[in-house]
Amino acid sequence: MRLLVLFLSVIFILESQTVEAQSNTRMTLAQCIDYARQNSLNIRQAQNSVRTTELSLKQNKLSRLPSLSANISAGNQFGRTIDPVTNDFVTQSVGFNSYSVNLGMTVFAGNRINNSIRQSDLDVQAAKLDAEFQSDNLALQVANAYLSILLAQEQLELTQQQLQLSQQQLDQTDKLIQAGSLPENDRLDFLSQIALDEQSIVDAENQLAIAYLNLKQLMDYDPTQPLEIVTPEIVIPADASPDNYRFNDIYVSALGAQANIEAADKRIESAEIGVDLAKAGFMPTLRISGGLNTNYSSRAQQFIFVDGTESQTIIINGQEVTLEVPTTTPVGQDYPYFDQFQDNFGQSIGANLSIPIYSNHQNKIAVERARLNAIGQELQGLQARQTLKNNVQQAIADARAAQRSLRAAQASVSAAEIAFDNAEKRFTLGAINSLEYSTARNNLDRARIQLIRARYSYLFNIKQVEFYQGKSISLE
Repeated sequence: MRLLVLFLSVIFILESQTVEAQSNTRMTLAQCIDYARQNSLNIRQAQNSVRTTELSLKQNKLSRLPSLSANISAGNQFGRTIDPVTNDFVTQSVGFNSYSVNLGMTVFAGNRINNSIRQSDLDVQAAKLDAEFQSDNLALQVANAYLSILLAQEQLELTQQQLQLSQQQLDQTDKLIQAGSLPENDRLDFLSQIALDEQSIVDAENQLAIAYLNLKQLMDYDPTQPLEIVTPEIVIPADASPDNYRFNDIYVSALGAQANIEAADKRIESAEIGVDLAKAGFMPTLRISGGLNTNYSSRAQQFIFVDGTESQTIIINGQEVTLEVPTTTPVGQDYPYFDQFQDNFGQSIGANLSIPIYSNHQNKIAVERARLNAIGQELQGLQARQTLKNNVQQAIADARAAQRSLRAAQASVSAAEIAFDNAEKRFTLGAINSLEYSTARNNLDRARIQLIRARYSYLFNIKQVEFYQGKSISLE
């Protein structure tokens, strides 16, 4: 009995975890946007570009510091060669070893270092703004896909209601046929309508599946994993009035809110600094340097001087006289490794001034290329502004058109409902046939579907205008 209770408890826990895991797949619009931003390859690539520009900035800042390097060399020379210590020509094997430490620093290079830092800082800001622009655009795309799912869900619910109504109408028709109020052939019209409704449900389910797939692709969400969005209460903003939109006001707001515009301005500044960097090629460069070095040679010898005497014969007054003359004789011996290091230790300090005189017009061409790049960046900035202006104009026009379509759809539904109510009453009394009744109902169904589409289209267009106004994307 205890084993059975334990087994059932395990099954209950596993089922609870499964239900909890499935419930975690339900996401709001904000959660979908956050998930997309965290997993989007485009966003990650933009963030990687930010890190790359940050490294360039760090490198340019560190270029102000002096460079320090150490060199160690060792080898063995054979045959007739030059002793690296004595510079004598020798014909034997010579082992050598040398060490050096060198320090160098650029003192002046036409303000190249400072300008490189300024340019890199602007590049970092532009890269961050590009990443922000990618993130904002992704949020707008996710919102559009989210609304497409809500639209598909409503259309599916409507088609399911239509099927239920068709089945009810079939039952009512059967009763009228049995009462003799309608011919039996009228039943076929409703059977046909039920088949069409079932086909509409399949189409709506397919549209819903495609809408979910589009959202998953934007989010970089595993398409094989379940996902369900939270259905919020869709309310058209009461204060939304597209006819009162003022292009200049929205465009000015968009200029300040759209990150790609500021990014273009940063790149223009960066390109202008690039001209100054190119001009630095005409300026002299001053570098100071210092170094420490020492070396060792296996052929080097250390000499000591030995005192002694030497007999020399001289003639004094015609007579030979032998004298003992003191002498000093150098005697070579092994030169210890570390003694050579100490004795050969040297230091150096110097300065180098490089003055460009003629460089095959390379510097001049570099300046012209930098100026053309600055012009190109300015044109891209103007193009970005022109594109934004067109997008704002289009968004305003779409919002106004969507509002008019929504009003027309609402009026169409009202008229179709009245016509259908009248047709339903007349059909119940047997005053009209099934074809006239189905026509009135189909008109109502088409009007309702058009109303759903118009409502979501209008909502998205309003959100798009709010996006250009710098407002956060939300359905609440």
